[in-house]
Amino acid sequence: MLLTAAVMSAFAVLLLTGDYIREGPVLVTLSETHGIHRGDVGIVAFWTLGMIGLLIAALSRPSRTRDADRR
Repeated sequence: MLLTAAVMSAFAVLLLTGDYIREGPVLVTLSETHGIHRGDVGIVAFWTLGMIGLLIAALSRPSRTRDADRR
């Protein structure tokens, strides 16, 4: 699970820091050369949904101690 979260985070950072055609207008200017674009909002939203999905999967996974107690 941690590896999946790390890979998802790395791809999100690459998308946020790179230049792409459909990034949209700047919503918030951080400096002369950096800002938050409209496309960045979608990237962060999908990253958040992915992290929530991983958290749900991790919490719904049966623990090893409970399985050992049943035997």
